[in-house]
Amino acid sequence: MTVTAENTALTFECETGNYHTFCPISCVAWLYQKIEDSFFLVIGTKTCGYFLQNAMGVMIFAEPRYAMAELEEGDISAQLNDFNELKRLCEQIKRDRNPSVIVWIGTCTTEIIKMDLEGLAPKLEAEIGIPIVVARANGLDYAFTQGEDTVLAAMANRCPAQTPVTETEKNERNAIQKLLHFGKKKEEVIEEESEYVNHPPLVLFGSLPDPVVTQLTLELKKQGIKVSGWLPTKRFTELPVIEEGYYVAGVNPFLSRTATTLMRRRKCKLISAPFPIGPDGTRAWVEKICSVFGITPQGLEAREAQIWENIEDYVKLIRGKSVFFMGDNLLEISLARFLVRCGMTVPEIGIPYMDKRYQAAELSLLEKTCQEMGVALPKIIEKPDNYNQVQRIYELKPDLVITGMSHANPLEARGINTKWSVEFTFAQIHGFGNARDILELVTRPLRRNNNLKDLGWDKLVREATTA
Repeated sequence: MTVTAENTALTFECETGNYHTFCPISCVAWLYQKIEDSFFLVIGTKTCGYFLQNAMGVMIFAEPRYAMAELEEGDISAQLNDFNELKRLCEQIKRDRNPSVIVWIGTCTTEIIKMDLEGLAPKLEAEIGIPIVVARANGLDYAFTQGEDTVLAAMANRCPAQTPVTETEKNERNAIQKLLHFGKKKEEVIEEESEYVNHPPLVLFGSLPDPVVTQLTLELKKQGIKVSGWLPTKRFTELPVIEEGYYVAGVNPFLSRTATTLMRRRKCKLISAPFPIGPDGTRAWVEKICSVFGITPQGLEAREAQIWENIEDYVKLIRGKSVFFMGDNLLEISLARFLVRCGMTVPEIGIPYMDKRYQAAELSLLEKTCQEMGVALPKIIEKPDNYNQVQRIYELKPDLVITGMSHANPLEARGINTKWSVEFTFAQIHGFGNARDILELVTRPLRRNNNLKDLGWDKLVREATTA
């Protein structure tokens, strides 16, 4: 497909305003595992509890660090005292689990009945002696993955500022450094420290699995950039120091509220970069951070080329095919950009919410990628109307639809290949090393159908559905 005059700029539309996504309280599923000394208390109704049970499954070998504070008829009609009930629950959590932080997750119900969680938390925190962070991850205002955004924005306010170091703390840090450098010669230690360029502190934000955190940290280290900390950390007690003038960069496109909090409340400088999803996005992310610090990146072009060579067996399966995004987890722009680079066409990108300022660099890279690949720019639909989308899918006949779970089976029954968008949320898709995992997910339905054709099952399926 060639680029014509009418599709040389991205077009944006907004439809119904409904969020056809999971409830954002599901962020508990990955955040309680990431922040190991935390406890999440979801304040909602039995419906919220049922959702969490189904979304996260049954933990057989380990009790998860989250619970439900269920609001029932008595609470909703204001017959009970909110403070006393929450105090009783938090004291029980402290007694049984003794976490370093308790995170209150507000739901739709707390919004409707106007529970003053922000007012209750400081008073209760002072009484029980455990930090209480309030995050309103309700489905009225937020899409699926934005639950993490509200939690991280709340935690950003808890990040410590640099304080004068006492002699005792200095001795403790020296002892830790000695342990870290145990067995190394003095020259090796000096050489290791000299690998970094002198630049302002950099803090990265976004919840990622530990192996991916290590990968991205090492990618920046290769360029002489030292990461001063991550938000969130494995332990709440180890939140990174954040001061005015620090640089921050996000790794996920759904963290605009966190970015705003870091800029406005903590006076940080946001590095607006594409997100490190796919080899092209990872290279652009590293290059942008390097450019801000005045560093000339080394070896990135060869690194990206090597990754593309390694994943060619997957790329050839989707090259020339089309993919349609219905919109679910706010990763749509980044995934579409990567798949266009793989040789696919994207007629439409549905997305629940679009912050054009926070995703400006990603949108720019998408536009540039489409022009370089010689394909039409996609139409971006914010808060899409699913009925209208299905009609457009019938007309366009894309080879693959990436959609929420609720639409997957109905579309499959009509002969349309689908992939659950939620799988990209939980998979490791960031950095150079995980590009193959993205394509493993994207190509799975296509490979499955090819196998069915080889076995002759596709004909039987068609006959069964038309009978």
